[in-house]
Amino acid sequence: MRLFLQIVTGILLLGYPLAVYFGLNYLPAGTIAMVLCFILILRLLIQKQQVKAMILPIIVGIGLTAASFIAKRHDWLLYYPVVINLSMLMLFVYSLKLGPSMIERLARLKEPELPDEAIPYLKKVTQIWCGLFVFNGSVALYTAHYASLEIWTLYNGLIAYLLIGSLLGGEWLYRTIWLNKS
Repeated sequence: MRLFLQIVTGILLLGYPLAVYFGLNYLPAGTIAMVLCFILILRLLIQKQQVKAMILPIIVGIGLTAASFIAKRHDWLLYYPVVINLSMLMLFVYSLKLGPSMIERLARLKEPELPDEAIPYLKKVTQIWCGLFVFNGSVALYTAHYASLEIWTLYNGLIAYLLIGSLLGGEWLYRTIWLNKS
């Protein structure tokens, strides 16, 4: 049951921008803030600190959604993508400073005995991810402040995911085609 709830809450949180859009347009005031707050609390409870670095954005998300409901400030819901990007940026930068880099850690899950020459490449990929988080977070902040709800939803609910998928796919393609030739 716990795995099922983790999957469901994970999917719901991926759909956060769409939930905000539909909730603000079609549900009674405050309803979507309560629902999202409940989902985040549920996620925190079932996660059991498996990914300690992701506890902070979940707690901040709970605070944002609860405060949005209490203060009747539905625009606060728009800042959660900023929090996620900032959290991921801090996590990746922290890994660059203290090592091993985040991408090296992830690579070692699949291949524990990485060759030494892979380490600089993995560090560079981690730096590229940091750049993406800066860009995504900046655009998320801009759309939360200045764009319509439709533009905010389009960027944070589609374009940001396409950028992340492009970086994942592009790096995988580069690694499998070009690096394996050497």
